Amino acid sequence: MSGPMTKKSVSRQGLDRRSKKLLSTIDDSNRTKISGVAGEKSAEAIPKYLNTPSEHIIENEHNAWIVLGRDRPAERTSGYGGKGDTQVASIDIVVGRMGHQPIAQNKSEETMYVDPNFKKDSARIYISQKTDIDDNFALVGGLVGNPKAKSGIALKADGIRIIGREGIKLVTGGDLRNSQGADIRSKSGIDLIAGNDDEDLQPLVKGKNMVEALKKLTDHVNSLNGIVDSFLHSQMKLNQAMATHFHYTMYFGTPTSVSPPVVSTGIRTLIDQLTKTKRSLLVQKRNLVMFKLTYCEQIGNTFINSRYNNTN
Repeated sequence: MSGPMTKKSVSRQGLDRRSKKLLSTIDDSNRTKISGVAGEKSAEAIPKYLNTPSEHIIENEHNAWIVLGRDRPAERTSGYGGKGDTQVASIDIVVGRMGHQPIAQNKSEETMYVDPNFKKDSARIYISQKTDIDDNFALVGGLVGNPKAKSGIALKADGIRIIGREGIKLVTGGDLRNSQGADIRSKSGIDLIAGNDDEDLQPLVKGKNMVEALKKLTDHVNSLNGIVDSFLHSQMKLNQAMATHFHYTMYFGTPTSVSPPVVSTGIRTLIDQLTKTKRSLLVQKRNLVMFKLTYCEQIGNTFINSRYNNTN
């Protein structure tokens, strides 16, 4: 997230000389008519767009533009339109040319003419029949790659929200050929890249497979619990036998007495195994059941799968 807004809510910086003079001499009753309040016009700096003969421009007096032309991400010689390629139609919808520092005249009182600036302009929807869409916006390639000389649509602003009342789909593929007539030979995915940094890009986890894996892991741990429990029972029987065992003497075959240290140790061990180890195994078995219900079943409050969003 960014910090607090640094640009003033109302800025008359960058106005041309004529507008500055008008603002300094106009009376209060007429000043409201260029204040921008309640839908009135606003006196603010608007740079001039340096258009080409092939462009049809729709604009207002408040730095909002629609340019119907040919692929042009920057100066007039840029893009495939600047190279003279055919089939390079474009639509450039932009508001706020020059971003937070618009200038109508420079310090020498020369009119400011500007080209499209995909970095500084405030917000834009760019549509082109043939373009290098990632290069235009200085985007990393990700795993999807960096397409060249293909149709593209880009949306750029401080914040973008896509709202679907009945759902949103992000779908790749669907056609056998691309816009340039080339066969599409492979299936492309969807990259979610934060910070325009693809250095540690990793695959998404598929929820159903993850649930199945965790359930199997839980079953394996549960089986291990049973193995330890069986071993405990066998060990308890052996400990009991060892604690009470005796030998026969050479004198008339009479039995010897049991060893007091072994008896006391054996009793303590049996008690510990019953009260600690056996109890811990039972608790762990119950925890495994709760783990499955909590994370691997839809009834769980923290079910690991999204109830609404899906991916392949």
